[in-house]
Amino acid sequence: MALEEDILRIVLGAFLQVLFADLLKMLELPNFACREGVQEWLVDWKEKFSQVQMALKDATEEQYTKEVVKAWLNDFTQLAYDVEDILDELSTAKANPQRMLINENQAGTSKVRNLVTDCFTGLSPSTGIDFRSEIRKMKEDIIPRLDKLMAAKNVLNSDTNVARTKETPSTSLVPTTDHMYGRDEDSEAVLKLLLSDAASTEVNVISITGMEGIGKTRLAQFIYNDEKVKNFFNLKAWVCVSEDFDVEAITKTILLHAQPEINCDNMDLNRLQLKLKEAIRGKRFLIVLDDVWNRNISQWTLLRAPLEAMAPRSSIIITTCDQEISSRMSTLAFKVKPYRLGSLSNDACLSLFAQHAFHSRDFSAHPELKDISQQIVRNFYCLPLAVKAVGNLLHNKEASKWDLVLNRKIWDTLEESRIASILMSISYRHLPLHLRRCFAYCSIFPEGYEFEKTQVVLLWMAEGLIQQKENIEMEDLGMEYFDSLVSCSLFQQSSKDKSRFLKHEIVNYHAKLAAGDTYFIMQERAEGNEQDQNNFEKVRHMSYSGGEYDSFEKFEVFFKLTHLLTCYLDFRVPLQLHPRLQSLRVLSLRGYRITELPDSIGKLKHLRYLDLSDTWIRSMPESITDLYNLQTLLLEDCFYLDKLPSMFGNLVNLRHLNILGATNLKGMPRQIGQLKFLQTLSNVVIGDGGCFGIKDLASLC
Repeated sequence: MALEEDILRIVLGAFLQVLFADLLKMLELPNFACREGVQEWLVDWKEKFSQVQMALKDATEEQYTKEVVKAWLNDFTQLAYDVEDILDELSTAKANPQRMLINENQAGTSKVRNLVTDCFTGLSPSTGIDFRSEIRKMKEDIIPRLDKLMAAKNVLNSDTNVARTKETPSTSLVPTTDHMYGRDEDSEAVLKLLLSDAASTEVNVISITGMEGIGKTRLAQFIYNDEKVKNFFNLKAWVCVSEDFDVEAITKTILLHAQPEINCDNMDLNRLQLKLKEAIRGKRFLIVLDDVWNRNISQWTLLRAPLEAMAPRSSIIITTCDQEISSRMSTLAFKVKPYRLGSLSNDACLSLFAQHAFHSRDFSAHPELKDISQQIVRNFYCLPLAVKAVGNLLHNKEASKWDLVLNRKIWDTLEESRIASILMSISYRHLPLHLRRCFAYCSIFPEGYEFEKTQVVLLWMAEGLIQQKENIEMEDLGMEYFDSLVSCSLFQQSSKDKSRFLKHEIVNYHAKLAAGDTYFIMQERAEGNEQDQNNFEKVRHMSYSGGEYDSFEKFEVFFKLTHLLTCYLDFRVPLQLHPRLQSLRVLSLRGYRITELPDSIGKLKHLRYLDLSDTWIRSMPESITDLYNLQTLLLEDCFYLDKLPSMFGNLVNLRHLNILGATNLKGMPRQIGQLKFLQTLSNVVIGDGGCFGIKDLASLC
């Protein structure tokens, strides 16, 4: 399935960009890992990652249909995760050399001990990082695997010399749309925006936004062919922009609509714009730019220049998934009128389905198929593009085919309906690299799960998915990332709670595709756990929100998840399984009825996010203060918790502490006042002498 491999390629490319930046940071340290070949290895990794990035960028789409390519992409992704672990270990050691672990009882040369001594000072044999083990892992595991994968890299670029043709926007006739199902109110609203405001002297811009497949283009076609619109405008032009916002090609297409007889094949952009300005001067012009993704203001400014010659009340209609484009265009002296297109009603979708399945607007000729049709439409989430594809697929098909469609996800099994998936993947391709992994990460949330903005941002931070910028807090960047995904219609605001968001079901499907085998959602019902158990060793992120009375046997899968980075649980899981998961960045035990944490929690040296909210813990082990990288600690509604660890100041990277509802807490350690990165302290508990007091708040300001 080419789509799956294509998305996997995109995710790996984004991952490598982050690792590449991390490698550069390590190499900037003048005395770091200067012996034992470690620095040479890091340089070699940097060069090879760069080669792979170029190969991923240049490879043709056809290559990703090959099973051997998918296998290579999966293997390299697993290697990238292991390299990320090592870089995280080295980064922690560099920042906090006291945590470096040298086991004197281990056999080894003095050169290794000298390496550590030269690179770090003040070492202690306390719980920390086994640097010698990391060097051994580089030698015996990472380097051989990387060499093997690089030797097979030719599977990616065997066809990279194939010439690629440059597409120009379509100038074909816009299909006549006589009827739309369930869009009467939408069409009337857009026509009103288009034809009203008689006193306006500006060029109006109407931006029709909504997720892929919702019907934006169909609505624009209906408006474009409306008789009132034909009579109102002197000229009309339709441009299918799509992915490549080529100002010259778009200008040429508009010119050909305005002056069909002109030959503009050999004109440069300057000449094209002069001709266009002459052709449209003083004329009321309607331009539709369909499927726009460009946010680049300079390109919009260049395209706009000749359009200033249009007569007042000329208009531009844009269809896009990206709401941000409207606000960008409003800075160009355009009068932008955004229009958000919502989902079709069930009844409208059913009529649309009947039209494509039976070439009829109702089920009068096939009453026996109405019930199953209603179920099929619900399965496809009232998304017009998907409903039409399935209707066309089932036209003149026998009943057994209808049952197949009803009982299975059509886009997983039937080639004819892949158009819905392909168009949805375009939204994903347009995301900047830094947003692609963020989007894929949200596949840990099950279908229908409503999440909060801050919750997601803190998880992204813990997984290292937010690219740090100077003088900008990670939280602020994360909020920008989240808003961008909302703007692109990949996240939708909940209708029940405006502070929460969710993914449309078809978006959720594509998030899973983007995530691949590295993400696993354990379902409450056993039959929902469809992931091949042979692939469990590839799983890095898992979530579970399930039953109150689950058996121990259900969680034996944990024994196979030895490389887990994310463990997001909403219910009871056997606690003795967790010490096996040494690479965890995220651990959520929210609502889990435990009364204590094991001392081994302090061995999770990569851990950055720990959620113990609504548990029954009464105290926390001092070993939790060994979690040097911990950024977020959530203890909300821990009613039985009566004290925090005394050495709380060791959590030097802690940014968010939530103790709301921990009503039994007797006080807070004074060392909390030493946490210079603390961004959130939900509330303050003033205790007796020796505890955190009002005066200690000054150090947090």
